[in-house]
Amino acid sequence: MRERAQQLRLVEALLFAAAAPLDEAVLAQHFADSADVGALLHELSENYAGRGVNLVRLAGGWAFRTAPDLAAKLRIERPVARRLSRAAVETLAVIAYHQPVTRAEIEEIRGVALGKGTIDTLMEASWVRPRGRRASPGRPLLWVTTPDFLVHFGLDSLNELPGVDELRAAGLLDPAPAGLCERAGEPDGA
Repeated sequence: MRERAQQLRLVEALLFAAAAPLDEAVLAQHFADSADVGALLHELSENYAGRGVNLVRLAGGWAFRTAPDLAAKLRIERPVARRLSRAAVETLAVIAYHQPVTRAEIEEIRGVALGKGTIDTLMEASWVRPRGRRASPGRPLLWVTTPDFLVHFGLDSLNELPGVDELRAAGLLDPAPAGLCERAGEPDGA
């Protein structure tokens, strides 16, 4: 079998067996230095275009996902997902757009106190995690989103989050003080 075909088969098998998206560095560990993993991924992605399963970039890596046009036709039996409270949704949005952010900063942006259970709920979903402490009095925890957050919401990076103008156009953003809108305009991390 041709070497290129064998390399494509190996990339396909690695991605198929992976529980989470794999980045090029992880895939490259399975090949000689001469292998162009980026080109292999691009070719494999083109091979899967138009099929029932597509190769897509998610959370900085690559994974197979059901073709978007077929997703509605599939029926999956799964436990009923717990709905997030409005406070949890707002908190997740604040963390996503302002990370790394402290609990006090979340409360300041939202304008209300944050219940402990709110962050616990987001941690149970594996969407947020603590990442270090701020160098300020009390050394409060800093909160950031996780790769699971990116995968769940179909994002490759935080840069794909909608900007303030897009949120306003969709009617999802209430008029707010200019300082808040400026801070929410672009995600701080990747």
